[in-house]
Amino acid sequence: MAQISTQHNPLPKPMLRPSSTGGKRALVAFGLAVLVGSAYTAVHFFRDLGDSHPLALLPFLLLAVALFTALAFEFVNGFHDTANAVATVIYTRTLHPGAAVLWSGFWNFLGVLASSGVVAFNIIALLPPDLVLHVSSQAGFAMIFSLLASAILWNLGTWYLGLPSSSSHTLIGSVIGVGLASRLASGRGDLSGIDWSQAVNVGKALLFSPVIGFAIAWLLLIVAKILVRDPRLYRPPVGDKPPPPWIRFLLLLTCTGVSFAHGSNDGQKGMGLIMLILIGVVPTVYALNHAIPERETREMLLETNACIRVLDRYAPPGAISEADPATLATAFVQSHKLQPETVPAIRRLLQDVAVQLQSYKSLAEVPATQVANIRNKLFVLNQSLRALTKSPQIALSASDREALTAYRRRMDRAIQFIPSWVKVAVALALGLGTMVGWKRIVITVGEKIGKEHLTYAQGAAAEITAMTTIGFADLFGLPVSTTHVLSSGVAGTMTANGAGLQWATVRNLAAAWILTLPASIVLSGLLFTLLRWGS
Repeated sequence: MAQISTQHNPLPKPMLRPSSTGGKRALVAFGLAVLVGSAYTAVHFFRDLGDSHPLALLPFLLLAVALFTALAFEFVNGFHDTANAVATVIYTRTLHPGAAVLWSGFWNFLGVLASSGVVAFNIIALLPPDLVLHVSSQAGFAMIFSLLASAILWNLGTWYLGLPSSSSHTLIGSVIGVGLASRLASGRGDLSGIDWSQAVNVGKALLFSPVIGFAIAWLLLIVAKILVRDPRLYRPPVGDKPPPPWIRFLLLLTCTGVSFAHGSNDGQKGMGLIMLILIGVVPTVYALNHAIPERETREMLLETNACIRVLDRYAPPGAISEADPATLATAFVQSHKLQPETVPAIRRLLQDVAVQLQSYKSLAEVPATQVANIRNKLFVLNQSLRALTKSPQIALSASDREALTAYRRRMDRAIQFIPSWVKVAVALALGLGTMVGWKRIVITVGEKIGKEHLTYAQGAAAEITAMTTIGFADLFGLPVSTTHVLSSGVAGTMTANGAGLQWATVRNLAAAWILTLPASIVLSGLLFTLLRWGS
């Protein structure tokens, strides 16, 4: 053991103390931003409520509690996941801990504001369609509360143990658990209530991202050693002395990128759930995108009629059923089994939407009594057309498949939107969470993965890997784990450097990685069952 301690660089604990005077000024500035953002959120939220029918006390209280729970999830996500972004800059002495946390919180905030919203609605697509359509019911609220509560509980538990587990993994598992419990509660033994194809895509992203993180960070460090010969890059910090200016700039840039990418990807999970809550409680304001101009509404009507003509070529003659077309289309989405009445049912839904669109110049003119009805039809159409274009049971031509896909993108604009105040609220929650409780995860990433102190090159390689991986995942609308990518990146650089790994920590991380999904599935399923039983 004496030989090892001589050969390897020691692991001194960084001075995790409050920031300097400059950091305190930044804290004051951030506090002012929080006050302004909170005021902006409150004004727009209550203005939107004023545009709807007055809410009774109970629905208003349910809305308030649901929104608070969703923001609490993002707050916990902030200090649980973002600690990974600041670990490398703290342990390489690039930034003082206080300044690092403030800087990361700020860029998380901007990342949320700049996010596209695609990830948000891909998460919603995993939920059982019948619960999404009836989110304002007791079952709908039980779904929201159980999946958020289970995700928060698991995140807090792993944080307390100092384990960098994945908030993405946790939320996806909670969604699947609710879906399974919902199907069992309905008396159906099958698992068709979950979009398993979408779940598999998400699962692949979560499964392979740590492997990709390890491999890319390992490769980056090897290439850096060949191309960049500055020996200072591969030495650990000396005392509290910051790295050379160009290395410090590189590490600060990568920390910024990871924080921004984390905000743009992870922030969307809370956004999607908040929108689901708002659609269920205040549909007249949030069910349809009132910002779509008249021109787009007319184009949507033309594309609706074009899709009707497309399905005319595939609907069997005489297959029109008297059953509710939305019920038949939803059954197809859940089972992915094409029945003779499926295509006629989807065509009837298209015809209903065409009639309703023909009556109004824009979505903003739809009467309050019809908003939820049109939104539900568009949602079912969106899901059923996606299932239809991917189904091997129908031989769609390439041009017909593209026409239906283009129409789905048009519908996305009508029903998948996120108001600016929702983004601001989530950004505030994530940014504030970044500044609280970060030390436990930082210490694990910085001290307990490798046997040597983190060098400047290792910190840069791990963060470049995390930044690019999360950025590409956001581009393709896939949720990935900042925690898994960065932790595996640090492990990859330690291996490339010949430093070795602390296998006790690696085993704990692997256990958390393996257990997160089944634990969150069971926890959310039990909570959903208890809430349904209690109501």
